Amino acid sequence: MAVQPIRLFGDPVLRQRAIEVESFDKDLRKLVTDLTDTMLAAPGAGLAAPQIGVGLRVFTYNVDGVVGHLVNPELELSSETQDGPEGCLSLPELTYDCIRALSVVATGFDMYGDPQRIEGSELLARALQHETDHLDGVLFIDKLDTAARKAAMREIRESDWFGLERPTVKISPHATNGFGF
Repeated sequence: MAVQPIRLFGDPVLRQRAIEVESFDKDLRKLVTDLTDTMLAAPGAGLAAPQIGVGLRVFTYNVDGVVGHLVNPELELSSETQDGPEGCLSLPELTYDCIRALSVVATGFDMYGDPQRIEGSELLARALQHETDHLDGVLFIDKLDTAARKAAMREIRESDWFGLERPTVKISPHATNGFGF
């Protein structure tokens, strides 16, 4: 098991767009394993590579007992929406209602480069959207209305974890444009 430190709000890697995975190699499989182990240990419903300091388009999810991952995801969103509680491992103990598409079709690849298609609604749809947003440098608080976002930012500033020292960035074997690993 390789549980990694989770990057917290304020870490620049969380605000950068992750790059496409080009090599479906043992390093990618190790990254997926690290993401899965870290997500399950947290525990969380999902974890994106930038949350452990890796700027690649990869995430894992754990919804209703189904654990999976997706590389280079693309989403098709339903026009129907849902409004419900959402949190994030990079924003500990913070939960706010957030509007998301009710259902989603996610396409991408597994860690071996095989095409994947995941159809989900409600919690799975929320997790797939949330993790894909991370890959674009978007946090769920960015999707809140002005009043809720202001309250969330106040709660973040008052939290015990805000401003803590960030983990050391390691060098990635992948071409990550300096995103670290």
